Amino acid sequence: MSDSKALPTIERKDAVRFRVISLALTGALALGLAGCAAPADTPAESADSNADSTGDGHGAIAGAAEVAEPQLGLTWIDPAGMVTHLDLLDESTSEIGTIDAPAAMTTDGRYLFADTGAGVEIVDSGVWTWDHVDHFHYYRAKPLLLGGVEGDGTATVATTNSSTNGGTGISFADSGDAVLLSTEALSKGEIREQFRLEREPHDGLVVPVGSFALVTEPVDGVGATLAGYTDGGEPTGLEEPCAAPAGTITTRVGAVIGCADGALLAHVDDGELVVERIPYPADAPAGAVSSFDNREGRPTIAGLASPTDIRLLDTRARTWTLLTAPTPLVHVTAVDDEDEHLLALTEDGRMLVLSAADGSLLAQTEPLVAASLAAGAAPVLIADQHRAYLSAPVEKQLFEIDYADGARLARTFDTTTEPAFVAETGR
Repeated sequence: MSDSKALPTIERKDAVRFRVISLALTGALALGLAGCAAPADTPAESADSNADSTGDGHGAIAGAAEVAEPQLGLTWIDPAGMVTHLDLLDESTSEIGTIDAPAAMTTDGRYLFADTGAGVEIVDSGVWTWDHVDHFHYYRAKPLLLGGVEGDGTATVATTNSSTNGGTGISFADSGDAVLLSTEALSKGEIREQFRLEREPHDGLVVPVGSFALVTEPVDGVGATLAGYTDGGEPTGLEEPCAAPAGTITTRVGAVIGCADGALLAHVDDGELVVERIPYPADAPAGAVSSFDNREGRPTIAGLASPTDIRLLDTRARTWTLLTAPTPLVHVTAVDDEDEHLLALTEDGRMLVLSAADGSLLAQTEPLVAASLAAGAAPVLIADQHRAYLSAPVEKQLFEIDYADGARLARTFDTTTEPAFVAETGR
């Protein structure tokens, strides 16, 4: 069974500048495909969680072309709200449009959810991969600005690994509103709220899990428990304590939510919402992970509890690994490949390749994003199967790094706008 989405073979060049041409749509609608039964031996990673709710369309939607390879790109929003897409196959760029100025952005690999402080603006990059567990389908359509979801205060967005079914959760801090969007509706160009629940204001979460969602409930303005709801907003009766919930990510195994004492792992088993508690080891230092990252969908995730305290969670084994970083870090992400690579960004702007077994340094780049870090313009570090991508907002550059080849700088893209909020799309 393939464990990741294949990367197309493309020419690699050092320090190549991209040219500006229009983004072209390719092909016509694909014929229906057969023989896509999922393996029977994956109970905790059920194919049902990735199944397309629209039937046997394999992630296809009207107006989209199925293509033979993933349409990988980097899509970014500048501080003023201009949305730009770089096609990593032919190095062309195109402007998608302009939204309100964002303060933060979250992505599922297709959509960009931009927090503007007065709601969430949604951008469809027009490229995505549909995961059928043992194989993949690749699509391309016209990129679109889909519009916005109203809300007050900072918005925390939680996504799944599917861009054509399931839900997308949004929690608004100032109003307390908990919103679940239909991702299937997004794939058809429509913003549809599955539910909107009123809560006391707090920095909370709405985490989609199959046809359910976990919603934080506060005590004295701080998240204290997670309550289960159907995707129609009906309570399931499930409640799970989680002190100071922060950080969520979806793997093949399920959705992870960070808590002060460890993490919760949520998945659907025989049609029921199930939540498991995975506490930190007894010898873990004080502190907790508030943000997780990994190569999309892989079962192992990584986060920082302090600048040198790396914590890896294997969601299959339900176990933590504690590592000490060789130098202070600002971000870490798990590649979760056969070589157990771990990627990290240092406080002085270098990307490190570390061993996920013992935290030892395997390779590193020069300080590529020092100016951005010094200016408080946070770079984005993204890992996929073969490459890492690192954004440099102040330097106005995007770097492609071959982390398995001594952290070799494979390509450098100069940008005309500041890549403040960057997503790898098409994966």
